[in-house]
Formats: sequence, C-alpha cells, structure tokens
Amino acid sequence: MDTELVVRTFTEYFEERGHRRITGSTLLPPPGDPVLFTTSGMHPLTPYLEGRPHPLGRRLVNVQRCLRTTDLDEVGDATHLTVFEMLGTWSLGDYEGPLSLEWGYELLTEGLGVDPGLLHATVFGGDEQVGPDTASLRLWQDRGVPVELTVEDNWWSNGPVGPCGPDSEIFLWTGDTPPGSTPTRDDRWVEVWNHVMMRHRRLEDGSLVPLPQRNVDTGLGVERLASLLQGKSSVFECDVFDPWRRLVPALWPMDETSLRLVLDHLRSAVVIVGDGVRPAATGRGYVLRRLLRRVLTVLCRDDPSRSLHDLPDEPVTHTLDHFRQDMDSGVVRRVLLEEERRFRGLVRRGRQVLARRRFQGPLSEQDFRYLHDTHGLPRDLVLALRQG
Repeated sequence: MDTELVVRTFTEYFEERGHRRITGSTLLPPPGDPVLFTTSGMHPLTPYLEGRPHPLGRRLVNVQRCLRTTDLDEVGDATHLTVFEMLGTWSLGDYEGPLSLEWGYELLTEGLGVDPGLLHATVFGGDEQVGPDTASLRLWQDRGVPVELTVEDNWWSNGPVGPCGPDSEIFLWTGDTPPGSTPTRDDRWVEVWNHVMMRHRRLEDGSLVPLPQRNVDTGLGVERLASLLQGKSSVFECDVFDPWRRLVPALWPMDETSLRLVLDHLRSAVVIVGDGVRPAATGRGYVLRRLLRRVLTVLCRDDPSRSLHDLPDEPVTHTLDHFRQDMDSGVVRRVLLEEERRFRGLVRRGRQVLARRRFQGPLSEQDFRYLHDTHGLPRDLVLALRQG
C-alpha cells in the first residue's frame, strides 16, 4: 500500500462518517501566530478546539504538513523526520473518545489490513486531578487489545498552559518475534496513532478548568504509518523516499546515520523552500539555513569536493510533486546552491579563526559560544573543521 493510497483510504473512511476535509495547509502558520512553523495538525485548529464554531462543522479530517525542530537530534533513527505529513481527525464537541478509538481500530484492522494481534494500547491511568480513563480502557478490553495504564505518557498538552487532556495511544509491534512486554518497556512497539480527549484547559497556577466543549483530536504520521504497512524497517525506506534512497547513496557514500540525516534535511529544505521560505540569519530562514549547513557539514566532512551541484533533479521534483507545491525545481536548486556558496565562505573563514593559538587546545563552552556568536560557526561545523 503506497503512501497516496494510505492517505486516500484514511480520508475517505472519515468522510464516509461525516467528516469534512480541510484543505491542505502549508508549513507556515496563519499571520499573527507566534510560532515559526506548523508543528501538528491541530495547531491551526486551536481556536475551534476552544469553542469557536468551525465553518465546516463539528467533524473534520485533514492531511497537514508539519515541521518540528525539537526532533532534530532524533533524526537518523527509524521513526523521526523534520518535515512530515500528519493525518488528523477532530470532533469539536460532537462524539467522544470511545467512538474515535472504535473507528481507529476498525480502520487499522479492516481498512489498512493490520493484524489485530500486533496492536497494543496505552490509556491514562489517572492522577491527583483527573481520574483514570475508564471509557477508553473498556473499549480496548472489549476489542481484546492489551492495554497499559500510564500517567505522564498518556496526558497530552500543547504547553504549560492551554488545552489538554488524557489520550490513548495505539502501538504496532515491529519485532520479528511474537509480541511481548508493553510499549513503555519495549521500543519494538511503535506508536502509530494518538487519540486525545481534549476536555481541559490548564491555567498558569497548574489547575484545570473544563473547556467549553469536549473535543477529540487524533493524529498519526503518514510516513511512519506507510513504512510500517510496507514492512520497512524505517521511515527512510518507505516510498516517499524512493528517488532519494535510490540516487543519493551512489552519489555520496556514507554511513547509514549520516545518510538519513542528509536525506531528511535535504528533503525538508526542498519543502521549506517550496513554501516560500529563503535562508536568513533569523526566524524561519535560519531554520532552513541550519538544515542545509548540517547537510553540507556532513558531506564535506568526508570529501570537501562534494557539492549540491551534483544532486539530480528527480528527488527535488518528486518531493515538490508529493507535497503539491507549485514551484519550479530550478528555483529550489538555485536557493540551495546559493546557500552552499555562503557555507563554503563560512568554512574558509572558520579555518582561519580556528588556526588561532587560543583554539589549538580543547574548546570550552565559552569558546563554542564565542565562535557561534562572533563568527557564525555552529558547534557541529567547528567540530568537523577540527577533525579535518
């Protein structure tokens, strides 16, 4: 089942159950939103979760592209990406959590063909403010799905204050043995779908008050789900990475972790540029610049002659088409190459700075801060230059 079919199966399933599809959104949040990029499918819907009527009604479904810089250090493992797509459904004061979980179970097992015996759920076990989520617990018990009760792992919030509530997460077994243990004890259980019963607002003093309506907010990553359904060992092997995986390793041989970082960051950079962002010293542009400089640092670490000039057009075009971005691949490539030119100038200056006597021995945190703040040299580039 390729990624496009996964998305279509998901959206059509919920449209048949009265959900209206929200048109796809870019990575850029609405004007006035303080965040740099959209980080989840629910982000643009916050006002409606807090009670404002949505023009399309109380049941919604969408596919939202997202960017998370908080996961940068995780990129290279089997499940994390910087830019990804999120499938989401919402009940804005309509149905409750058990029905959402019932539909989720039915879609996974009947619509997408997941073996029910490979599923495990986690449910909020209760704390001093909110009792256990017995309704979700009963639903899973009735379906014969094993359940683990947790506290912190099954409470969702968008920050220290604001909308929040208990959640129930659905995990899929990825081991090559029969399922065992529980999700908190064995990382072969991979989370695929989170259903949040968003009923509360946390105030600055830590107390909880009810939201004007009882919502359900669910989300699952497209690439992660597709890789699991396709029997792949990582998100980097699912079909959306096909041209990247086929062409880049032959162009720039490197270890698997470095390859994943390069594939992720280049693909993410293409999407960010496709949404109209350009490299800059601050804000969104700095996120793009940071991603590209991490790629170039890895490439030049092993061979300084490596260049983005050599990157074939196919993966760039494939990514723009997949995300339905109306931008010529030549424009994207020019942005990437101009940033590479700037990076190579930074490398030349960096080598001159690091040749100074004060930087010949071990570097302190104060040295790293000085090199970054005064000369624009990030830590990973400093370390790469010293190793070279």
